Amino acid sequence: MENILNSTKVEKQFVKQRLDKFLSAQFPDLSRERIKTLIANASVQNAEGITLTSPSYKIKEGEIFTIEIPENKPLDIQAENIPLDILFEDDYLIIINKPAGMSVHPAGPMVSGTLVNALLYHCKNLSGTNLSGIGGVERPGIVHRLDKGTSGVMVVAKEDKTHQALTKMFQERTMERNYLALCYGIPRLINKRIETNISRHPKDRKKMAVVEKGGKEAITTFEILETFGEEASLLKFKLYTGRTHQIRVHANHINHSIISDPVYGKPKKLSNPEAYNIAKSIDHQMLHATILGFTHPITGEELRFEEPMPADMQSLYLSLKNKS
Repeated sequence: MENILNSTKVEKQFVKQRLDKFLSAQFPDLSRERIKTLIANASVQNAEGITLTSPSYKIKEGEIFTIEIPENKPLDIQAENIPLDILFEDDYLIIINKPAGMSVHPAGPMVSGTLVNALLYHCKNLSGTNLSGIGGVERPGIVHRLDKGTSGVMVVAKEDKTHQALTKMFQERTMERNYLALCYGIPRLINKRIETNISRHPKDRKKMAVVEKGGKEAITTFEILETFGEEASLLKFKLYTGRTHQIRVHANHINHSIISDPVYGKPKKLSNPEAYNIAKSIDHQMLHATILGFTHPITGEELRFEEPMPADMQSLYLSLKNKS
């Protein structure tokens, strides 16, 4: 059964306000993005029964709006018994250490072997728990992503209120998110802050790129933790925004691409044969989400999780370190 929400009558001071803004203030449990989606899906009507499909519709005095929130559709995606490295779990969220090589959610022909497949199985076998439906039928509970080739700490929402709160934290940049990366060379920038706009690559739509016009703001800072001669370095990146491939694009932008990155990295010869052979054998970027910290949106508990780099990255790191 659908859930029906009715707004109050539009008062004079709200005349000509955007519909999505008005409704998000009326229903604080629904994010503005969620309301935009509901409007786009023809789930909002006025008192005359007219369906409103534009989030920017300018509301009029005296109008009343009805939102029909549909039931979450049953997933076509199959639950799969895939082991998960769970760092923390309660009734509201799950913290997972995702391995490199696992996609977060199904996309295109890939419908199995993803984190979502594993989560559906895990949560199905937990009494009284589910996953937030805000992400839609293909991304239940998914608040943020890590690229398939990136390992590390992720948070997944089990119910909608938590999902909305976590999304807001990401948007307001109140989460602590640190990454470790093995990069070619040593960045000599005095200012360790990279601030650009990122958009789709103009020629290759599967890639992202730094652009001078348009795009979305992307801010990354970095710290040099160790250097290995002049050929490579271990960097700690901190994200302030969450654009697709942000760290990988920014590392490439400053001419210090991440080692073994198959999309943005240009393979370079390392004088250390062992390190060179290890890097050559790895098919994904040496990037690891090492720290995730935030305030639990329901309990108020301060949560902080730190995971060391995975075995393949550790192997390359030790080889670089021992021969530098």
